[in-house]
Amino acid sequence: MELLENLGINGKILLAQVVNFFILFWILKKFAYKPVLNLLEERSKKIEKGLKDAEVARKKLEETEIESKKILSDARKHSREIIKEAEIRAETSKREIAEETKHKVDKMISDAKKKIEEEKDKMVVEVKNEVADLVSLATEKVLEKKADSEDDKKIIKKVIEN
Repeated sequence: MELLENLGINGKILLAQVVNFFILFWILKKFAYKPVLNLLEERSKKIEKGLKDAEVARKKLEETEIESKKILSDARKHSREIIKEAEIRAETSKREIAEETKHKVDKMISDAKKKIEEEKDKMVVEVKNEVADLVSLATEKVLEKKADSEDDKKIIKKVIEN
């Protein structure tokens, strides 16, 4: 102790200070250190939970992004199919309309040809009749007599054949 006194340290006061230190340490440990540790532990658990929740949210976000890309891809594929189908329908419709128009035009041409043929036949008959009348008149004048119907028929037939 003398050594301590030579250094200017009082042993009784040092002992009292050490005892006070341990009492204060015990009080702080009991009433301050444990609540602070508990508070830090709770805070640490909350942070860990937040990190786990953030990781779960990130994974869900990734899954949602993958799913939305898949849905978007399917929608694009479906829209391409619809467009392709519409193009095929349009092409088919175009062909049908062209065929129908061609058919109508062919029918109109055919009808026109029939009508022309009928008109031609009528004209031929009229021309034959007029030629027959002219031949009959010419024959009358040449013979100066009226030919009977049998003679008319023979002469007309001969003229028409020539």
